[in-house]
Amino acid sequence: MRTDALTLRQLRALRAVADSGSLTLAAAQLGLTPPAVHGQLKSLEDLAGAALLQRAEHGAFRPTPEGEALLLAEAQVATALARAGREVAALRQGHSGNVVLGVVSTGKYFAPFLVATLQRALPQIEVTLRIGNRDAILAALTGDELDLAIMGRPPREPAVIADPLGPHPHVIIAAPDHPLAAQDPVTPGDLLTQTFLSREEGSGTRILMTRFLDRIGEGATWRAVEMGTNETIKQAVIAGLGIALISQHTCTEELRSGRLVALSAIGLPIQRSWYLLHRADRAPSPATERIRASITGLGGSFLPRLAPA
Repeated sequence: MRTDALTLRQLRALRAVADSGSLTLAAAQLGLTPPAVHGQLKSLEDLAGAALLQRAEHGAFRPTPEGEALLLAEAQVATALARAGREVAALRQGHSGNVVLGVVSTGKYFAPFLVATLQRALPQIEVTLRIGNRDAILAALTGDELDLAIMGRPPREPAVIADPLGPHPHVIIAAPDHPLAAQDPVTPGDLLTQTFLSREEGSGTRILMTRFLDRIGEGATWRAVEMGTNETIKQAVIAGLGIALISQHTCTEELRSGRLVALSAIGLPIQRSWYLLHRADRAPSPATERIRASITGLGGSFLPRLAPA
């Protein structure tokens, strides 16, 4: 049988005649004339190389075995098209789809919980999480690889629309037995004599640390040792290898348990905000817009918090 020339109109004509038993009734159902329905059936029979309908008792049309085979296919096609129609409608309404969410490395301490919350609220939308430093997330956003991104400071490029999510405090951490741990306040001169443990180039935390130390130092030099991850930095601070300016959200548990302390100094903690970004020159898909609205609607409740002292 030649299936490449077969059309849905032909299959629907066969279905209408088989169900009604009449060319006239089928034509009325389809909004066609009886000769037009007959023409559709004749073309389909030519493609099949067999009769698809036969006269039964009382003159009604009934499908032949070949016709039954095509009617089974027609039912499967109708089911598949109905399902596709529902899926298209769900996509257009934002009830389903895929959204890629990029989060800077500091956010990995709350991002999995956020994604789990979104999946419970919107199970038909698949949220793919990508973690990287600020430069990597901005490159992915610029390259149109992300639908949404969470970071601390909106970039100049690419142009974005930024929704504030909640506070993002940064603190300077030290081991509990560090000489500066009990000092209140710690002076800028005291800080500048210390070794700072720092994230890599391209990290937003590294940028913030550099600006802070340059400001309080007024041109004085300071020493930093680069380490690749927040986890490494925290363990090195606990071990007494130095101090670090770091997002409070990366060390909430250690501060709560007393394994780390936040130094008291003028200008600390540095109060920043988290933002949810999407490209200003891209219209968000319906699914992306639903995820965006869900995240902003949480009011920052997914962010780690220290209990009041």
